[in-house]
Parts: sequence; C-alpha cells; structure tokens
Amino acid sequence: MKLKVLRFSSQKDSSSGLLFQEDERGLHFLCYTLEDERRDVKVYGETRVPAGTYNLSLRDEGGMTKRYAKKYGDMHEGMLCVHNAPNWKLVTPTVSFQYILIHTGNTDDHSAGCLLLGDSQQNNVTTKNGYIGSSTTAYKRVYPIIVNAMLIDGEATIEYIDLD
Repeated sequence: MKLKVLRFSSQKDSSSGLLFQEDERGLHFLCYTLEDERRDVKVYGETRVPAGTYNLSLRDEGGMTKRYAKKYGDMHEGMLCVHNAPNWKLVTPTVSFQYILIHTGNTDDHSAGCLLLGDSQQNNVTTKNGYIGSSTTAYKRVYPIIVNAMLIDGEATIEYIDLD
C-alpha cells in the first residue's frame, strides 16, 4: 500500500493536509490530516516529519498501543508507526524522530510529530493550533484499510509531500 500526505497549509503551530491512498488508478482521498509545524531545526514533540517516503509498520508496544487496544478492541492490531524518518539538523543526538504514529486527535497539542486523522478540518490560518474534527470516526474508517493492506501486501509506505 502506498499512502500520500499532501501538506497544503503550514502555520506557526500546525500543518494541514490531506491523506490519499495511491494505486494504479490514481489517488483516492481517505481523510484530512493535522501535524505539528515545519521547522528548520527539530524540536522534540513540536516538529512534523520532513518531506519524504517512509515505511509503515505496526507497533505492538507502548502506552498508546495499550490504550488503543482497549478503546478499539479486536479492530486494533497495533499502532501505525512511521519508520526511517531522518535525524536531520539535530540540536542534540537525543532529539530525533521516533515513535511517529498515526492516530486520533483534534489539534497540534495532540501530536508530538505524529499524523492526526479527521473527517473535517478548519482553516489553520485562523485557528492557532489547527483543528480537525470527527477524528475517531476517520480513524475507525481509515485504520482498517491500511492494516488490511499491510497484512495482505506485507508492507506499506507513506510519502509526505510539502505543497505549503
């Protein structure tokens, strides 16, 4: 499976985007996205992943995995996790892109560099922390599509494209 995040608006605290599934017929819209802002120097928990293509896997450990397993039951196979994000322009070696997940949330305060999913979106030019709504609804719809494809294909990638 190939996913694409088209980032179209980045403000002081947030980045708005669109998530698509790509196949031989083209791009298919899945949902809206929200992330932290773009930065030239990574700040832990406050910086979006750099543009590029990364592998996805299912993370089966950690507190969020346990909370989501309880919240979503049998639907949940593990957290969707972005891998191989670069350690670019780091201030210290301990500040890196790790445990970048795809999950629910409504504002950039709910993201520590992660990709939030939603079924509605407000203009982040007028909303300080950006905003996406119906996040749980979007997650319940999109998560199984991605996981099922990963289980069948054995792999998935996500490409972040900066249009902003």
